[in-house]
Amino acid sequence: MTFDLLSRRSLLKGTAAGIGAASFGFPGMLRAATNVTIGIVYVGPKDDFGWNQAHAVSIGALKATPGVKIIEEENVPETAAVAKSMESMINLEGANLILATSFGYFNPFMVDVAKKYPKVTLRHAAPLWEKGKHPDNAGSYFGYLDQAHYVNGVAAGLSTKSNKIGFVAAKPISSVLRNINSVLWGARSVNPNATLQVIFTGDWALPVREAEAANALIGAGCDILTCHVDSPKVVIETAERRGIKSLGHNASQASLAPKGFITGAEYKWETIYKIFADAIAKGQPVPNVVFGGYDKDMVRNTAFGAGAEEPARKAAMAAMADLKANKPILKGPVKDNKGNVVLPNASYDNFDRVLDGMNFLAEGVVGSIT
Repeated sequence: MTFDLLSRRSLLKGTAAGIGAASFGFPGMLRAATNVTIGIVYVGPKDDFGWNQAHAVSIGALKATPGVKIIEEENVPETAAVAKSMESMINLEGANLILATSFGYFNPFMVDVAKKYPKVTLRHAAPLWEKGKHPDNAGSYFGYLDQAHYVNGVAAGLSTKSNKIGFVAAKPISSVLRNINSVLWGARSVNPNATLQVIFTGDWALPVREAEAANALIGAGCDILTCHVDSPKVVIETAERRGIKSLGHNASQASLAPKGFITGAEYKWETIYKIFADAIAKGQPVPNVVFGGYDKDMVRNTAFGAGAEEPARKAAMAAMADLKANKPILKGPVKDNKGNVVLPNASYDNFDRVLDGMNFLAEGVVGSIT
């Protein structure tokens, strides 16, 4: 489940320094004596074309690796049920690494299981773990998807004919606002006339409301749709059915829109999962916190679809290269859509902690968070 970002930049920087795509040699490292048994718990179905599928696809990349065993359980609610699932994986399957992929799994459920099983490694897909406050065998991991949404915006800016991009969002929390604004900033980097209109549905999985919002945005003249909801399926299918282009979120939705799909923002959790498996296989400590974006191969954009024309492809590829080189993408000063200066500096590092607490819609975004 999607989560709000906390201001963890200083903690993350100190803990995850030096961890990147080139820091492990997977799969060859599993010649070590220690086998890896990974238990992973999903809050919804693994084939939701969204948040859960992104994790399932990534853990699937490890299944064929010698020495790695994967145990999966889907549709586990954010209740005591998840603690029972994790304990079962440990006691019955011998899991030595537990991945809890939903926001509500962390406290108290994963924290309590970590205390009960101090020899088992548990990691949670949100930056919630704090050194000295939570068990040492627990931890957090995270990919900065706003970078891939910025690339989405670059492609959208050169694909729109109406200069109107539509965004269906769940809730106006910082992680969602950051993705919304990043699409707009990416679009305006190549098309200063681009605007973005957002409609908030109020929750992470409301298919009927998502369809209504998508149709309303199309009715308002948007010729490209994207979103930040748990499963983008409804939004992407609505765009395709109405004959407009689309941009994905969380996992690949390319198969849902064979005519209009441009690209999409995807988590690349397998990079992080390989780091964890590598450490366990070698009998080394698993880092408590791992984070990154394009610079550490932890996010990606979906392969271009039929909706991506050559100028959009070239510009998006150039933006990806800049992100891999950690080139700052946000230039200031930045105003919100009410005219207030909210980010006064001339530029911002892509991981500047001030961005973690984003609480505004940028100038050029049509909509309100209140």
